[in-house]
Amino acid sequence: MKDNKKVIYWLLIGCTLIFIMVVVGGITRLTHSGLSISNYKLISGTIPPMNEIEWQEAFDLYKQYPEYKKLNNHFNLQDFKDIYFWEWLHRVIGRFIGLVFIIPFLYFLFKKQLTKPTIKKSILLLFLGGFQGFLGWYMVSSGLIDRPDVSHYRLALHLTTAFITFSFALWIALDIKYPTKKEINIQLRNLIRFTYILLIIQIIWGAFVAGLDAGFIHNFWPLMSDGKLIHETVYIEQNPLWRNFVEGKSGVQFIHRYMAYVVVAMIVLIWYKAKKTKLNTLQIKSLKALLLVVLLQFTLGVFTLILQVPVALGVIHQVVAFFLLAVMTFVLHRFSK
Repeated sequence: MKDNKKVIYWLLIGCTLIFIMVVVGGITRLTHSGLSISNYKLISGTIPPMNEIEWQEAFDLYKQYPEYKKLNNHFNLQDFKDIYFWEWLHRVIGRFIGLVFIIPFLYFLFKKQLTKPTIKKSILLLFLGGFQGFLGWYMVSSGLIDRPDVSHYRLALHLTTAFITFSFALWIALDIKYPTKKEINIQLRNLIRFTYILLIIQIIWGAFVAGLDAGFIHNFWPLMSDGKLIHETVYIEQNPLWRNFVEGKSGVQFIHRYMAYVVVAMIVLIWYKAKKTKLNTLQIKSLKALLLVVLLQFTLGVFTLILQVPVALGVIHQVVAFFLLAVMTFVLHRFSK
C-alpha cells in the first residue's frame, strides 16, 4: 500500500527530530557555544575527543580563532569542554536527522510504498535537509575569520530553513493523512496565507534579534524605554536609514516587537472571520489552538525581553515559536484544497 501509516510516522519522527535540533541549536546560541568546534568533519566529527590529549588538541585549535582571542582568552580546558558539548550535540543530531530521512526514504522507494507526488515532495525535503546542513557550516565559518560571532544574516537563514524544512515535512504528512478535497472559503484561505508569510518574516527578525544580541537592550514593555514608545537609536544607529532595521540592534528589536502585535492581530482576525463561516470540528480545534499558542508566544516574548533573555526563557520562546508555526501550518492545510 502506497503512502501508508509508516510513511506518516517516518515524516512525523523527522519533524520531531528537527524540533529537538532547533531546541539544542537555541541552547547552543544562548550559551555562546556555536564556535567551539572550529572545523567540519562529516564522519570523524561525530566522535568527540576521547582523552585529555585529544581535548587539548581541540582546545588549541579553538585558541587560534577570534572568539578565544577576543572574548574567551580566560577559558581553561573545562570551560572549553562545557561549550563544546552543545555544539557537538547539535551537529550529531543534524547527522542523525540526515540518516533518518534518507534511509527510510530509500526503503520506501525500493518497496514502492510512495506515490509519485510524495516521491517528488520527499526529494525536495531531502534537498532542504542537505541545504540546512550546509547553511550550518556556512554560518559557523562567518565567525572564524575576524569577528568572534556569526553573521546574523547567516544565522537567520540557517534557522528559517530549519523551520521551513519542518513545516514542509509536516505538510507532506498532512497530505497523506488527509487526502480528500474539501470546500474552502477562498478569502479566509488567502488571509491565512498572508498571515503565514508574516509569521515567517517575524521568525526571520527573531533570528536577527538573536544574532545581534538585540534582546539585551530596551528591556521595557510596552515602551522601548522609560517613557518612549520608539527609542531614538532605532533611527540613528546605522546609516543609511534602512540598515537600522536589518543591522541595528535597536531597529531590529523594534521590528520584531511591533510585528508581534501585527501577527497577533492577524490571527485574531482569522479567528473572527472563521467564526462567520461553516467549519468542521478539526478546523475549529486548530483555530482555537492557534489563538492560544500565539497569545502564549506573545506573553513569553514580553517576559523574555523584560528579564533580559535568561537562557531557559529564551529557549522556551524559540520552542513555542516552533509550535506556533506547526499549528499555523496545520491551519493552512485545513483551509486549503
